[in-house]
Amino acid sequence: MGDLVLTKTRIQAGVYEGVLTCNDTPASAPRLIAHFGDEEISGVTLTPDPEFAGGYSVRLELPPKILTEGVQTIVVSEAVSGETLDRFSVLTGEPIDDDLRGEVDLLRAELDMLKRAFRRHCLETGA
Repeated sequence: MGDLVLTKTRIQAGVYEGVLTCNDTPASAPRLIAHFGDEEISGVTLTPDPEFAGGYSVRLELPPKILTEGVQTIVVSEAVSGETLDRFSVLTGEPIDDDLRGEVDLLRAELDMLKRAFRRHCLETGA
């Protein structure tokens, strides 16, 4: 199998979608597998992309069992070589106090508040 590159295009309504490109045109479609922890997630589908040779549209319906409290990571890899092509995380439940994303969200909210206050100040003082 040639060099494979999987590019995530979106995750919408519980479905991972991506584009798989192959540097060499393979004789048959590559086989991808997805893992959630030690479990394999079935249902990775590849559809040949008519726009270019060696390209495939990839779809993976995410099972409800990954919607569990905390951060869950899904790894998509090539079945024969085991090469990791993509990984993504799903975060559900209560925010973790030490979670960096939560801290960034708080900082954004504070920055938005400061921007509004600064703009209001500028309007009031004519600056």
